[in-house]
Amino acid sequence: MPTITPFLWFDTQAEDAMLLYTSIFKRSKVIALHRAQGKVVSAQFELEDQRFIALNAGPMYRFTEAISFFVACDTQEEIDELWAKLTADGGAPSRCGWLKDKFGLSWQIVPKTLGSMLGGPDPAASKRALDAMLAMDKLDLQALERAYSRA
Repeated sequence: MPTITPFLWFDTQAEDAMLLYTSIFKRSKVIALHRAQGKVVSAQFELEDQRFIALNAGPMYRFTEAISFFVACDTQEEIDELWAKLTADGGAPSRCGWLKDKFGLSWQIVPKTLGSMLGGPDPAASKRALDAMLAMDKLDLQALERAYSRA
């Protein structure tokens, strides 16, 4: 069976990105760091059992919101922690649970229950949850639940 591995193109920050990401996610590990002429060329690591490859290949390509990593969280505490760590040191919040980290990589930090709220059996409740989400940067799980369950 084939393996699909996200491959991230950095200018020179592959090692820094790998070290940041592996420090943030509990189930993570560094697999390999490849050097040539004393400089890091590529890095392999895992986050939550998903393997990644990071390459230092120059400034020709930049990350855009067209690709993001969707992180489903169980609690508001997880959302808050990931949000703070990923926006630190030059990262930037965006709308509806999206953010960019300091390397420009986009992440979506969302509660696991958001999909069931937005696609629930009651269209009015789903619309209230959607309207609440659209007004937020970092998602507030309790506010989304209140919007969804309000009669």
